[in-house]
Parts: sequence; structure tokens; C-alpha cells
Amino acid sequence: MSAPGAMLSRPPAPAGSPPSAVPQIVLAVLCGGYALGAALGWGSHELALIMGDFGLSFAALVAAVSCGLYARRHRSRFRPAWLLFAVSSGMAGLGNGVWGWYEVVERTSVPSPSPADFCFLLFAPPAIVGLLVLAKRPVTRAGWVCLGLDSWLIAGSLLTLSWSLALAHTAHFQGRSVAQSALSLAYPLLDIVLVSMVLALHFRRSSVHRSAINTAVAALALTVLCDALFSSPLLREHYRSGQILDAGWFAGSMLLAYAPWVARRAGEEDPDEGAPAARRPQPHGSRPITGSLAALTPYLAAAVCTLGILTNVLDGRQIDRVVLFTGCTVVLALVVRQGIMLLDNITLTQELAQKENHFRSLVQGSSDVIMIAAPSGVLRYVSPAAAGVYGRDAEELVGSELAALIHPEDLGRVVHEVRRFLAADPQDEPTTRIECRFRAGERRAGADRWLNVESTVNRHHGGLIFNSRDVTERVRLQAQLQHNASHDALTDLPNRALFTDRVTQAVTGRRASDHDTAVLYIDLDGFKQVNDTIGHQAGDELLVQAARRLGESVRSGDIAARLGGDEFAALITGDGTRDRAAREFRILEIADRLRIKLSEPYRIDGRDVRVAASIGVAFAEPGVTPAGLLRNADLAMYRAKQAGKGRVELYAPQMQDEVAHRAELATKLRTALHDGAFALLHQPVVELASGRVTAVAAHARWRSAEGILFTPAEFLRVGDRGRLTADGDRAAELDRWQLEEAVQQAAVRHRAGHQIPVAVRLSARRLLDRALSPKGVETLLTRYGLPARSLVLELSESDPRLPLDDLERRLVALRRLGVRIALDGFGSGHAAIGALRRLPIDVLRLDRGLVDGVVESSRLHKITAGLLRIAGDLGMQSVADGVDLPEQVLALRSMGCTHGMGMAFSGPLDEARLRRALTRTSYPVPDLAGQGRAVVLSGRGLPARRGASAGPDSLVHPPLRSNSETSVPPT
Repeated sequence: MSAPGAMLSRPPAPAGSPPSAVPQIVLAVLCGGYALGAALGWGSHELALIMGDFGLSFAALVAAVSCGLYARRHRSRFRPAWLLFAVSSGMAGLGNGVWGWYEVVERTSVPSPSPADFCFLLFAPPAIVGLLVLAKRPVTRAGWVCLGLDSWLIAGSLLTLSWSLALAHTAHFQGRSVAQSALSLAYPLLDIVLVSMVLALHFRRSSVHRSAINTAVAALALTVLCDALFSSPLLREHYRSGQILDAGWFAGSMLLAYAPWVARRAGEEDPDEGAPAARRPQPHGSRPITGSLAALTPYLAAAVCTLGILTNVLDGRQIDRVVLFTGCTVVLALVVRQGIMLLDNITLTQELAQKENHFRSLVQGSSDVIMIAAPSGVLRYVSPAAAGVYGRDAEELVGSELAALIHPEDLGRVVHEVRRFLAADPQDEPTTRIECRFRAGERRAGADRWLNVESTVNRHHGGLIFNSRDVTERVRLQAQLQHNASHDALTDLPNRALFTDRVTQAVTGRRASDHDTAVLYIDLDGFKQVNDTIGHQAGDELLVQAARRLGESVRSGDIAARLGGDEFAALITGDGTRDRAAREFRILEIADRLRIKLSEPYRIDGRDVRVAASIGVAFAEPGVTPAGLLRNADLAMYRAKQAGKGRVELYAPQMQDEVAHRAELATKLRTALHDGAFALLHQPVVELASGRVTAVAAHARWRSAEGILFTPAEFLRVGDRGRLTADGDRAAELDRWQLEEAVQQAAVRHRAGHQIPVAVRLSARRLLDRALSPKGVETLLTRYGLPARSLVLELSESDPRLPLDDLERRLVALRRLGVRIALDGFGSGHAAIGALRRLPIDVLRLDRGLVDGVVESSRLHKITAGLLRIAGDLGMQSVADGVDLPEQVLALRSMGCTHGMGMAFSGPLDEARLRRALTRTSYPVPDLAGQGRAVVLSGRGLPARRGASAGPDSLVHPPLRSNSETSVPPT
């Protein structure tokens, strides 16, 4: 079988379980047993009479009870028919009972006419009306007229034939009474009417309860046949009860009793009781034979009527008036019916032509391609839309095999779907949808051009109808959307989701045993400066070039990805090497090659831009998860950045320990913030000329459980790239707490008479926060009643990446309030001079690095002197940080420094000690101008003299304490 034929061949449908044959067997045994008994004479004359009379009465009553019981239990539109059949059978049973009363009980012959005859005559009318109920009702008046004409054509033809053969002789009284003659004519005439209805119903029966109707028609047909034989003069003269003719009546009654239950046993549902009856699929290719016979029925009836008339002519008898009248009416009915059918055909032809025009317009004007495939798979029709969709004329496609036009890779799937569709129940699945690639147009460059086609498929006389449309653009868009969902929009490298999926496959898939598979986590050092200096567009171009270099540098089996921002990654698959040193050497060699390649200059907008690459390497060790492997590589990259950037670092387990340690510190810091375990100490700022305390500097300390106060530098671990954003948030919270606590304590001291300013150190980034806006600072000062001039904000960070314009506007607004601004750490950092030039600075605070070597280094002495001279020229106060030795005090004062703070005067003090220090006039300062005098500073921050005879060499250094650790003061 060819591929198209195999595609469209219908698989054998599974056979359902047939209903049980026990009722048919019981019915056949009863009827056969009765026929056998009648043929053998029942063994005795008495038994023959009983079985011939009361046996028939019992069978008819069984039919009446069965039809009545079914009509009572099941309400449907056929319920009146079964009730009428019950009445008809009841009359037959009553007639046979009366007949048996005469013959069996009274042992006399049945008079003619008798009550039994009237019962038998009443059998036909209910049955005739019941057949009308079972018939398929016409929907138009013409249909009702045609039904009546068909019934008369059948009845008239039968009457003509019967009258010519026998009824004409019966009609002559020949000494009989009028009642006897009428009774003799009534039986055959009612039988003719009943036969006519049986034939009309056979060709016009309803499709619902077909099995039950066929059984009922067969039962009535058998009964009418027996009545016709009984009406024959030859049989009636020799008829005796219990003969073989009674077997026909018995079988008819039993069939009618069985008829209403056939539908239930065959699985046919009543439309009024449940779902619509499923129409039995007609075999493809078969013609509706019953429809053809129904169309020929009127002509057959006319032929029978003509045969009856010819019988009289050929026998040389004179044509009877009844025959002549009946024949004329039959011919007239045939002519009328033919005229009605002719008009009906004209109307139907016009409607068919109109619908065909509509259908042709829809098909030819549709943008979809409609194709009809024969059962062999050959295309029999293709709509003109094929020229616009496929680029091929419809005439060219007609006659082609459908399988030859489908892409070979899709053909198997299409064949499977078509077979499944043809095997399904048409009621459950009337259509299906198939999507495949279809050959279209001429070949380009020696290759076929394929279109993605979506087809809606319907059944059509064993073949298929394809309603197809071009969905190539939709398929391309879906593929593009899927690509975009798994790739970076800027660099077109795989994104984090796809990279994570590939790492998961490498770690958990068939290559899970290759422990030399590694992940390289890559970060571009200095990329943010590129964005800030030459713009984001240049930064995007740099990322595109870096992604191109990365993609070209990895091997074909590896995968490179962009994880976000300036972070990239590469998955290097292993080669099964078990030697740890060999695999590390191989991966580190690859990583170093990538580092060198990514660190080469980038040509952007006519200039060379340089960035470095920090790379972290982690191996897929046994038991590591995909997320753990990525985390390990990230930690190694972070270590490479901490170690100086532009490096390659291999992951080591202690890196995870450091992360755990930082997490532990973060947890402790979070607990300290929640529990209020922070203390605020103040260090006096001393005027170097007089020793007078002119201000205090606030320092936050964390009180540990061991009673030690730690500085912020020891417990804040905030990454330079915002890695620990939670710690950054906690640092901001700590700064806000420090500022509010310092203002509150300064306000208390101010009200106590110690009206000295308090200096609070804040980073430039924190000063740009909305929480520290000028309005917020003003609200804070107003809340605690501290004058604005008593607050000094120290700018502790000179980050060149911060917007200097925004910072200048913020500081100018704060100065308008009266808050003074100090520049902390001056002398360190390349942006200090720029900040000094643009920002509104009141106090210049020298960095500790300048103070430490000002006595020993002449070079540092000159630099510090120059900076102090600049501060003096600008009218700023100068404060030296870290003044721990008397020599430093003398040197700084000689260079023009106005203030200092450090262990030469006092370390950070709690509130109680600060109050005692402020009550004193001043701190003693060293003075070498007077002979024989020396000032000695005690370690407790209070002046102490050794004696007047001591010289300059008698200066004793105070015991120094670390500025990062201070004993917990008593509270």
C-alpha cells in the first residue's frame, strides 16, 4: 500500500459487546413449539381447540400487557403508538377469547356475524393509527399530501388486484345477508389499509427506535398475511382452530410483545429521556437503497393497479366499476403526486444551485486552502487559494499524492494523527487539527521551500477534507519568543534561566560522573566607570563585544551565558579526566585565556576602552547541586575581585566558611539593632592653642556579650558591588540611629549648659538618602530642641561615582539651616581636591595617615603644612585626627592646625566621663617655650604634673589604647 493509502486507510473499529441472545432464543422456541404443535394437531381435537382459541387469546393479551407496560414506564413521543398497539392486541385477544367460548365452552359453531368478528374488526383501526404515529412526520403540507397519496396508491392498487381476484365474487350476496357480505368485505379492506400503512411506514419510518419499529412492522405484517389467508374462500371453508395458520397469528402477537423492548436491549436511547440517539454511521460508498425503493413505491403501486385491470381484460371479464373507479383514482393520484414532486424538484434544484453558488463563492474566495483527498491519498480538489498560499496553481496540485507534499520529518506524525482520527467516533471527534510543513512554490538554490501549515481535517466519503492556512509567520514568532525567553536581549547569549538548566543537565544528567566539568563565573572590572564616564550606550557596546569574544573563545561543546549586568558565565564540560591536578590545569588554562581575551582593549566610538576580568572557577564535585555549583563559582569570583581584580581564583571550601562567618556577623548585627546593644561615645575636639574643648565627635560602638565595644569597621561587611544589600540597609539604619542619638544627647548637654557642637560622621552616599533630606534634619533638630549651629555633619567618603552636583545642592541646603559641614579624611583619596573646590566646607579634617608621620617625615611635614595653609587661606577650621603624641601636637600647631583629637587629649568617652571633662576648663597642651616646665598628659585624659624641675625630656607618653577597642565604661 502506498504512503497516502496507508495514511487514509481506516483502522478496524473495535467491536462492541452484542446484546444477549436469550430473549430471541426464548421467542423462537415459543413460536417454533406452537407451530410444531399446530402442524401435528396438538395430539387431540380438544387440545387443538384450546390452543387455537385461548392460546391465541393469551398471546394477544401478553402483547397488550407488554406494550401497555412499556408505554407506562417510558414516556416518549412514541408512547401513544405503543398504547394503541396494546389496545389493538387487547381487541384481538378478546376476539379469540369469544371465539374460544363458542367452540370450547358451549361446543357450538361460531355464528356469522358474531361478537368475535366485531372485536377482530376493531383490531385494525388502532394498529393503523399507531403506525401513523410511528411514521416519520412530514414537515410541510406537500409532505402530508404526498403521504396520503402514497397510502392511497398502495391501498388502491391492492384493492384493484384483490377485487379482480376475489372480492368481486364475495361482493355478490348469493343468498347471504347484508351483514355477512359486509363482514366478508370488511376483513380484506381493513387488511388492505393495514398493509398500505405497513408499506408506507417501512419507507417512511423514523430513525429513532428503528429496531423496535421494524419488529412491530414485522409483527403486524405477519398478522395481516394470516388475515389475508384466512379471508381467502379456499382456506376459510376448511379452517379449523389449532391449525398451522394459528401459528402465524401467535408469532405476530409474540413479536409485538417483544417489539417495544428491542430498543432498550440494542442500546438505542430515547431522545426525550436522555441524550440524542447516535446515528449509526453509514458505510462509505453505499447507496441509500430504502430511499430508492421509497421513490419507486408509487410507480410500483400503479403497476400493480394496471396488472389488476389487465387480469380482468385477459380473462375476458367485463371491467368492474369498482376496478375502473379505483384505477382512475390511482392514476389521478399518481399524476397529482408527480406534479407535486416536479414542483418540489424545481424548488430544490433552485435552492441547490443557490447553495452551490454560495459554497463556490466561499471556497474560491476563502484565504484558506481547501483540499479534498480521496481514500487513496490523492488530491481530488484544491481551491484557487493555493496559488496565493503555496505559490502553486490548484490544477497543478490536483492528482498529486498528499504524502509527497508533506515534509518527510512530519509525515510519520501526520499519518499517526490521521489514523487515530479515522478510528475515533465521528460524534465524539468530528474534526481534528494537524500542523506540518508543506512543500510550496519552486525550489530555491536547489532546495525545497517549506511552509508551516495548520489544517482542520474533516471526514468526507472515506477521504478527508483539509482546510489549511499558512502559519509560517506565527511559527517564526513563537520560535523567536521562545528564543527571547531563554537568551539575553542585548548580547543574544543564553540567559541565566537557560544556563542554569544546562548546568542542571550537566550535574544531574548522564555526564554527572564527569567531575572535571566546571563553571566559570566572570565579572568585568571597571565596567561601572565606563557607564559613568562615556555613557550607557558605550557600556552596552562593550558588553556586546565582550559577549562576542566569550562566545568565540569557548569550545563548541561548551556554553557561554550572560547572567545580568556585567556578569557572564561559561560551562566547560569535562573529558572524563580523573587526575585532579590535570583537570585544574586544563580549566585554569581556559579561564586564563578568557581573562586575557576579555581584558584586551575594546574599540568604542573611536577610542580604546579597557576593563579587566575577574573569573571564579568551581568544579562539579560529587554531591554538589546546580545552585551550589553556581554559588561556589560566584564566591571564587568575589575572592578574585578582593585579591586585586583581573585574576582567576579557584573555589576552596574555606570561602564558604567566610560567607558563613559574614552571615553570622550579619545575624549578630541584626540582633544588636533589634535589642539596642549599641552605645554612643564622644571624643573631645580640642583647640591646640588653648586646650579648650570646642566640639565632640560622636562614635557608635557595638557592645558585645563579652563586654567589649567594637567599631563599625569590625562588624559591617558591605560589598563594593552591593552584594550584601541587607547589610547595607542595616548600615543605613545604624547611621540614622547614630545621628538621632547624637542630636538627642547634644540637646540634653545643651540644656545642661554645655553648648558645644557635636560632629556626626556620615558617608556622602548616606547624605543623598531621602531619609537625611534637609527637611528631615530640620525636623530632627526641632524635635529635640538643638540649634542647627550645634550640629556638624562630617563627609566621610569621597566616592568619585557619586553625582557631585546632587551632593553640592544637598550640602548647600543643609548650610542654609545652620548646619556646618566638615570634610573628613582630607589628604587621602583622589577626589578630595575636587570636593574641596566645589562643596561648601566649613571644617577640614586631616586624615590620620598624614598625622602619624608628620614628626618623622620631612616630606609628609611639607605636604601637611601645605594642606593646612590651603585650609587657612579658605577660612576653614582644621582638625587633625589621630593626634596621639605631644610631639604631634607641637608640630601641628606650628604648621597652623587649629584643632586636634586623639589620645594625646582623650579617647572616646561615655556620657558620664564626658560631662566631667566638660566641667573642667581645658586640657593641658605641651609647651616647650618656657624653661623648666613640662606638661605631662595622663592616660585617663586628665592633666598631671610631675614637678617644676622636670625638663622637656620628662614628657611621659600616656598609655595608648586601640581606637577600635575600648573597655566598657561603668554605667
